[in-house]
Order: sequence, then structure tokens, then C-alpha cells
Amino acid sequence: MHLSPTLLYIAYLWAFLLSIPSAIASESPPQPADIIIFNARIYTVNPQQKWAEAIAVRGDKIVAVGSAREIVVYRGISTLAIDAKHHLVLPGFVDCHIHFLDGSLSLLQVNLDQARSVADIQQQVKAYAIAHPELPWILGRGWQYTAFADGLPSKAILDQIIPDRPVYLESFDGHSWWANSKALKLAGITRDSPDPAGGKFVRDASAEPTGAVKEDAADAVVRRAVPSPSHDEVLDALRRGMHEANKVGLVRGISPGGVSVQGGDFSALSAYDELRRQDQLTMRFYIAARMEPPSVGKEQIDKIENAQRRYHDEWLSAGAAKFFLDGVIESHTAAMLAPYSDDSTQSGKLLWDPENSKQAVRNLDREGIQIYTHAIGDRAVRLALDAYAEAQAKNGKHDARPRIEHIESISAEDIPRFGRLGVVASFQPLHAYPDDDLMKIWAPNIGPERARRGWAWHSIENSGGVLAFGSDWPIVTLNPWPGVQNALTRQTTEGEPPGGFLPSERISLEDAIKGYTLGAAYAAHREKEEGSLATGKLADLIMVNQDLFKIEPSEIGKTETLFTMVGGKIVYQSPKWEPPDAVEKKSVEKK
Repeated sequence: MHLSPTLLYIAYLWAFLLSIPSAIASESPPQPADIIIFNARIYTVNPQQKWAEAIAVRGDKIVAVGSAREIVVYRGISTLAIDAKHHLVLPGFVDCHIHFLDGSLSLLQVNLDQARSVADIQQQVKAYAIAHPELPWILGRGWQYTAFADGLPSKAILDQIIPDRPVYLESFDGHSWWANSKALKLAGITRDSPDPAGGKFVRDASAEPTGAVKEDAADAVVRRAVPSPSHDEVLDALRRGMHEANKVGLVRGISPGGVSVQGGDFSALSAYDELRRQDQLTMRFYIAARMEPPSVGKEQIDKIENAQRRYHDEWLSAGAAKFFLDGVIESHTAAMLAPYSDDSTQSGKLLWDPENSKQAVRNLDREGIQIYTHAIGDRAVRLALDAYAEAQAKNGKHDARPRIEHIESISAEDIPRFGRLGVVASFQPLHAYPDDDLMKIWAPNIGPERARRGWAWHSIENSGGVLAFGSDWPIVTLNPWPGVQNALTRQTTEGEPPGGFLPSERISLEDAIKGYTLGAAYAAHREKEEGSLATGKLADLIMVNQDLFKIEPSEIGKTETLFTMVGGKIVYQSPKWEPPDAVEKKSVEKK
């Protein structure tokens, strides 16, 4: 009798499984698993069992991890058996710092990430405007300071190509914006408009706004004129964002709050909840609320606690607070302990009064609310550490896990304080990518002495600090694999600079993976349920197309995800990987 290739594969598969001795005969076989992955290279990130070759999943949990001999006892007539064909399997990746709504909405806007000159920008913006005549505003992001002679753009550049519609473009780092004349007019910005607290309208010699907008000036005035997306547009954007995230192996996003046209992820909690109730979430989310100066009182605390009571399951949770202490080094808005090296008249500015900041942190910590602090300059990092230290002294030690986000520049004496205080160091490895922005603007702005402690991953980890990694999407790509590569190399894809930017701060592959998995889960108080592949944990895992442990570090950024599983369900499957088992399972069940 002739058998089809599919039936031959079924016969081979089950003959293989049945040929493996089962557990001790006297023991009752366990309840069958829904899914078995075998013939795999599984790096578990579990220190008690780092490697395995098979894994069993029932419902949304892992029920066993081990050898093929140990896992085969979980087979059943309806078990989906996935032959990994020796591919590497890892815990699903967690993005520990992602502005998910902003990033999702940006997928529908003009993307200037690859624009390197004014001409490039003009061409892309004009082409986008022509392709979307129905849009009342032209929105986008991604322009870099290096594209402009003096580091900042002007409205005239945009007026040349689009004089009749408002254009509003966010910089790649999310701390500067660029408006054309029409946008400024609609927002009511004139030479007489005052600079709002925490922000600035850049002006020419005659006090006329140039179109460049810094920090909170964007949110305080300009964005009031930008129409907010509709509810349906938000839902559609989130669905698209989740697909893109699952495609690169992300299973959870931790949103630190921030500025957005819609108000950030915290303001969109009801939209996330709607998708959760419709069983359309394919990622898990933990979302923080931004705290605005000058203080934090009962109203803000009640807002967080109300959200925490409403959203607290493994799919959607809230209950953290986010502070912005400063800006960024490129625009001289990061708060430094000493003046900038390229401009001794500037040292940045704290967005919070130091004493108010410390009091706010104490108040939140006393209520058991986890705190994130954006701190890029060394002065801001010190203030954040001081505030956490005072909260700990006043409120007593508890499992607070406060975080500092970014930490681009740090004083040497503050490095060991992360370990001593139990502060999570939340980094975005791709921010340290040594391109022209870093090497020609960032580094000269602060000078060689301070630049030697840029993104001090290894130093902080070596002194006892916990690393948690993310992207800061849409600031950079949400794809974690270039970030993993940069954590190991600190070089461009062309291999520059030779030896890497501050090579002493590179970390190992194991530690880089941990930063995106168990370290990130720890930062969200989720390490008991997520972040590694172990019995009883959620079945969030990925399979990739190349073995990171067997290739050159410079090749890691090319990694592709073959499938992503969240809660025992395959939420993304690459067209390059078509498992025959999906067909075979149906064939077996028909029998």
C-alpha cells in the first residue's frame, strides 16, 4: 500500500516517540500534554537546569522540561508534537521599556529612521504627504540631529515642501520635535508664546520660533493641536503592533509611561482591556503612569491604585509610577553634575525640584507602588538613587524593586549603589549603538572622561545590580536581536569602532539573554511565573532560526523568530517554518 509523505511522517514520528522508554512502569503516567516540543536545543535561563532537549505544555503552563526520555510520557493521542529539528528554543523575550501605543501608531506614519540628510527627509515626507492626501496632519518620527548643520531643524525646510498642511515630526530619541509654519500657527505658537515648564521653543535671533521644540513644550502646547486617533484606530494600531512584536519574539511589554498624542499606554488601558476581553491580546503588558511635577498627592496615588485594582492579571496589569528627571545629552537637556564639555554654559536641567522628587518617591513607595525614573545625565541618576535611598530609610526595606531607566552617564561612585539599594538598571542596549549620533554628538557633548562610563552594563552588573533590557520603541526598533548583538559587541554592523565602544562594558550572551528574559521579568515582579522555561511557569517561548551560541556575535542581529508561543498558543509562525505537525495532528485526530 502506498503512503503519502504526510502519513509516512506520522508513522515515523509516532514510531520514534513509542520507541523511547517511558517512565518507570509502576508509576501512573501523567496527564497528557497539549504540546510537546522535542529534538530541540532549549536554553532555559533556569540556573538549576540550563539546557534541555524537550518541553511539555498543558493549557497555558509548562508541565515538564527535560530529555526526550522524560518528556515522552506526556504524549497523548491529541498531543501536538513539534519536531524542533535542533533549532534553539528560548524563553519569550520581554521588552522592559517600550512605549507600545506610540510605537504602534507610528507604524502608520512617515518613518525617518533611515533618513541621513535634509534631502532624504524632504523626499520621504513629501512622498508620504502625496500618498496620503486625506490626512489633515502629516505626522512621523525618526529624524536625527546629525542631519542638520547645527543639530536642530527649522520650519523652513518643511515649508519648502508642504506649506499648506501642518507637519509635526518627532526626533529619533523622542525628546525634540519639528513643526512647520502651518503646525505652529494652528497651535498658536508665536514669538510672544512663553516657554512652558520643562520645555522650550527654539528661537532665532529675532525671537521667532524656528520650528524646533524641546521636551515638554511639545506636550504643553503643540500636541494640543494634533488630532487624537479614534478608538478604532487605537485598537487597530495595537493589533498591528502586537503582530510586529510577536514576529520578533516578544511576549511581554513593560510600558514606563510617557508622552504621546493619545496620552500614552496608561491612558489606553481600556483599549488594552477591550482586546483582552475579546481574547485578542497576543502579548502581556505591565503599564506605568507618568507623574507630573511639581508633586505627587492623593489624586495621583488614587489613580494608580484604582488602575492596579482593575488590571492585575497575567495579561494586563498596572500599578507603577514613572518620573522624568531630565532630557537627553544630544540636546543638552540631560542633567549633568558638571557643565557640558562642548558648551560650558549648559549643564542641563532637572524637570523635578530635588526635594519634591524625593518626597514624591517616599509617598509612592510607602503605598507599595513600584517606581521607574527616567535619568540619563549623571546628576539625574544620582538624584534618583538618593530618592530611592531616602525612601528605603524612611519606609523600611521591602520588595520595592525601583528602577532607573536609560542611565547613559553615571558617576563612578554611583555604580555600586544599584546593587546595595536593590535598584533595577533598565537599559536599552541599542541606545549604545556607536553610530554618528553617539560618536559625533553624544560623546563630544559630555567629553571623554564621562563618556568612559557610558551605558555601564558590565560595571553595574559586576557590582551586584540587576540588568533588565528593552528597546524604548519607537525610539529604536522593537526587534531585540540587534540589541542582543550590541550588548556583546558595542560595534556597528560594519564593525566600528575596532574592538567596540567601551569594550569593558560588553556582557556575555548568557547575560544579554537574561536581561531580556528573567531580568526583565524580575523588574516586573514576574520572575516566579515568567522569564525562564521551568515547570509551572507560563508557556511563553520562542524558537529561532540560528543557534546564538554557535555563531559569531556579529551575526546575532540577523536572527529571525520561527514561532512565538504565548500562554501555550502559537501567536506567530514564520512563513519560513511550516511545521508538518499541524497537519499531522488533524490527520491523527480524524483517525
